[in-house]
Amino acid sequence: MALNLVDIINLVLARAAGIVGLRYEALPTLARTAIGMLLACGALLAYVAVLCLFFVWAERRVAGRIQSRQGPNRVGPQGLLQLVADGIKLLIKEDIIPDTAHPLLFRAAPILVLMGAFAPFVVLPFSENLVVSNMSLGIYYALSFAALEVVGVIMAGWASHNKWSLYGGMRLAAQMMSYEIPMGLAILTVVVLTGSLNLSHIVNDQKGAWIFSWNVFHGFPWMFVAAFIFYIAGLASSKRTPFDLPEAESELVAGYHTEYSGMRFVIFLMSEYATMYVISTLTAILFLGGWHGPLPRVVAWSGQTYWQAGPILANMIGAANVIGKAFFLMFVMLWLRWTFPRVRIDQIIYICMKVLVPFGIVCLIGAAAWAVIPWGSLWLALWR
Repeated sequence: MALNLVDIINLVLARAAGIVGLRYEALPTLARTAIGMLLACGALLAYVAVLCLFFVWAERRVAGRIQSRQGPNRVGPQGLLQLVADGIKLLIKEDIIPDTAHPLLFRAAPILVLMGAFAPFVVLPFSENLVVSNMSLGIYYALSFAALEVVGVIMAGWASHNKWSLYGGMRLAAQMMSYEIPMGLAILTVVVLTGSLNLSHIVNDQKGAWIFSWNVFHGFPWMFVAAFIFYIAGLASSKRTPFDLPEAESELVAGYHTEYSGMRFVIFLMSEYATMYVISTLTAILFLGGWHGPLPRVVAWSGQTYWQAGPILANMIGAANVIGKAFFLMFVMLWLRWTFPRVRIDQIIYICMKVLVPFGIVCLIGAAAWAVIPWGSLWLALWR
């Protein structure tokens, strides 16, 4: 069985403890697993925080280029220290809770939103071994916790005791409950062809003839269309333009987080970028080969000790593949935001129910037929 990130951390801790004369293996298995899981989650949280900071800067620069201006470029090289200045400003801002707000739910909503955005990272495989928990129901786990973010947003809108915030929360509830249907249909298309809910198994099923073994090209055209359906539905679930009605500033001030300030507002912002990255990474894993290609895998897992250079380099190349694909899909999200206007709520529901859901059902039926019917034997019989 391949090592995961928790096992690797425990190996590092055991070796470090051995250097100073301690026996890390003497700890109970449960304690070692808990320590490894906590350190892995801490590393993931730090990675997500840095990632969100980078994409805040990247979005402002991309928006500037699209609008024929520079974007932030005065504070630090290429405006990179603007993030530090903004962070200091938000840290010292007063944390205001409205008198009429529900204090407990108002404080709990940002935490619930952050949990819903962060929890899916636990099952995202960046490479064969760079995954915190290689669950057999990885997709189910990721989508379940992603739905938790909706509960937090509705809670934020209701607890604020502000009609604009409540409108934003209700819009998101309608939007998310609608777009989870085509997203689920697109995922079922992948599950039917791969026969697994485990994300690592889905990636391993796509190895082969470079990019042509990716799911987006396998079972054509069903998987190709399903990839677009999943990405568009994910764009709507992350509340990004043109699907940003829950926080439409021209109508609802700032939507569900109108009454939030300081670090609570930062948590909502981080959660949005974390959700965007989860959707982009899931798209790369489910449809674009995961850690397979386009960078060639010059070395592979050898089944021997992890300290050899071969498997370490293989995991680094695999992680570069996944992160590179996710960054490209994130760039497309930023590009779309500054290109398309916001659509109306009736148009959003129309796109979901009259366009994406019917196409998703057709893709699911087509993928099931592709998986059941022996097309090679059928074509051979017709040829004869």
